[in-house]
Amino acid sequence: QVQLVESGGGLVQLGDSLRLSCVASGRTDVTAWFRQAPGKDREFVAGIRWRDGVTDYSEAVKGRFAISRDNRKITVYLQSYNLKSEDTAVYYCATRNDYIISPEATDYTYWGQGTQVTVSA
Repeated sequence: QVQLVESGGGLVQLGDSLRLSCVASGRTDVTAWFRQAPGKDREFVAGIRWRDGVTDYSEAVKGRFAISRDNRKITVYLQSYNLKSEDTAVYYCATRNDYIISPEATDYTYWGQGTQVTVSA
């Protein structure tokens, strides 16, 4: 059993930056960030593989978001830049015991409770 706790969400303005954190109680192979906006499906944002730091991003955030990890703190970060209104969502971190960074939410075993990010004009 791995517990995940997200933090760092909030209300920001268009174009602002924000850093989300996900602290894990133990290490697995891959940790990813997903987000879910009202009325929409949960979507993959970014993922990172712990053993070598390989990352993957959705097209919607590529070039604006950066995922990173701190091995000692067992923490994954999601740094976002130039936030847009369409980035408004609840952001979740999730983890799985497999070396593939999957974009499918159903492939992830453990989930955090989520943190709200609201981007206003």
